[in-house]
Amino acid sequence: MSRETRPRLVVIHDEEPAGQSPSPVEPKPQSAATAGEFPRLGRRGGSALGAAVLTGLLTHGWHLFQYPLYLTDEGIYMQRAWSLVRRTSLSPYTYDYDHAPGGWIQLAGWAFPLPNQFETFGNAVNTGRFLMLLVHLASVALLFEIVRRLSGSVLAASVAAFFYNVSPLAVYYQRQVLLDNLMMFWVLLSLYLLLCRDLRVRHALGAGAALGIALITKENALFFVPSLVYLLQRRVKGSTQRRFATSLWPFATAIPVGAYVLYAVLKNELLPTGFDFDLSNPPADHVSLLYTLWWQLNRNQGSPLSSGSFLYTSWIPKDGLFLLFGLLAMVAALYWGFKDRQKNIGFLVVGTMALAYAFYIVRGSVLLDFYIAPMVPLLAMSIGMVGDRLLDRLRTRLRIVVLATAGAMLLLIPATHYLLTVNTEGHVAIADQYQPRLNLTRMQEQQVAWIRKNVPADARIIMDDDLWSDLHDVRPFYPYAHSHWNASSDPDVRDKLFGKNWQNVDYIVMSNKMLQSMEGNNGDGRENWILTALKHSTKVWETSQGDIKLQIYRVG
Repeated sequence: MSRETRPRLVVIHDEEPAGQSPSPVEPKPQSAATAGEFPRLGRRGGSALGAAVLTGLLTHGWHLFQYPLYLTDEGIYMQRAWSLVRRTSLSPYTYDYDHAPGGWIQLAGWAFPLPNQFETFGNAVNTGRFLMLLVHLASVALLFEIVRRLSGSVLAASVAAFFYNVSPLAVYYQRQVLLDNLMMFWVLLSLYLLLCRDLRVRHALGAGAALGIALITKENALFFVPSLVYLLQRRVKGSTQRRFATSLWPFATAIPVGAYVLYAVLKNELLPTGFDFDLSNPPADHVSLLYTLWWQLNRNQGSPLSSGSFLYTSWIPKDGLFLLFGLLAMVAALYWGFKDRQKNIGFLVVGTMALAYAFYIVRGSVLLDFYIAPMVPLLAMSIGMVGDRLLDRLRTRLRIVVLATAGAMLLLIPATHYLLTVNTEGHVAIADQYQPRLNLTRMQEQQVAWIRKNVPADARIIMDDDLWSDLHDVRPFYPYAHSHWNASSDPDVRDKLFGKNWQNVDYIVMSNKMLQSMEGNNGDGRENWILTALKHSTKVWETSQGDIKLQIYRVG
């Protein structure tokens, strides 16, 4: 079936007063790419959607608790979720508004009703990772339907879901307990609700609320707002209740954001004292939401295009082909979208969302490796829609053969690292994300086990955040175990417990690349005393695998 003969999208209408039938909006001639009409899912589409969700369960569920290594940020978010459940506070330390709290509120809401709460799946990070699996499966269903409705093609949706499930970038980052993954789920839900077949006021309300939750989960959801606003305006254009939808959508968005701002106001932490935003002289009496936002806006780390950035050290090695095809597809989507905005709104929406987030990444501020995670679904959608457009003239069966062949090549050619890879010995092997013998997190479990057996519970420990919940939520508790971040910056820990004196440290528990993080965080000398403690320590335990090294040092 060619694009021109695919089922047309139904006309948008809103709710009418009781007893009256909905009054349709007079349609303008549009193609099936327009987000005002789309065919129903049907049996074939339902089967493809089920296959996409099952594929996501396999690729993201297999090896989930073993790969990748537990990372610092996973520990931080589970630590804050723990604090909400155990202490009803947003952080066990001073909450400095470094991120809006929506993400770990969701994590706490997930862990609280579980039988063993944070230990239900073995430890706190595993419990968070299981939620990430559920979030991914829901996101697969949303992404599939979004692409299908925007393009009118089940094949386009299937291709997008394939990359979202199987790309090594997706598997690596979407398994991790990251705010970015939760944020993208809410963004996709907002987009999905705006594409409901019969868009009504309640859908606009839900879409606005979902975007609001995305914004307080991670603030960079702000970059998607222009595209979503444009889509809303196009979808309700000419509707009898257009004013209701366009008024209630921002109202619903503002509620979660307003609650966050109100929290800062009630704690007298919205503005810095004296309205002083001098970045060289942080406020000493209390933290400030607006000061922190200003500080974040002024941080600079250089371009991701510069040599040695995550683009070259992490993203391209994991899946350079996907990034290349995704960026080319984004450009094509933008071209077709802007060339004919009336017919190709689907390309315009997806292309502008990808472009906006790409701008966020390359703008020159601080960049962490997992910042690429939200780009994965956006590039996957671009590839699916653009690839379907390029193959549109082929018969349906031939398109299936072409796409199936391309997918098989990605899976079976070792250079892609999708299913097969070339290991350090030069042999073809199963890729890391599916290698059953590759159990990276076991090393961290061994590290915790050694601490419990050999270190007294009242020891003063400096470590990374990935172990924080293990040492604070399971007996014996280690109340004086703190991350080097907090030991160097939180006055209650730095001054009251350690006194900025290396002799007050008993043990240093090193995670992979923790020393590099300490040196990178020491621009103003704040970690000098911790590095001095490390120089006066003796290694008492060590394990390694590949480029991963974990150690424990006894100080003194």
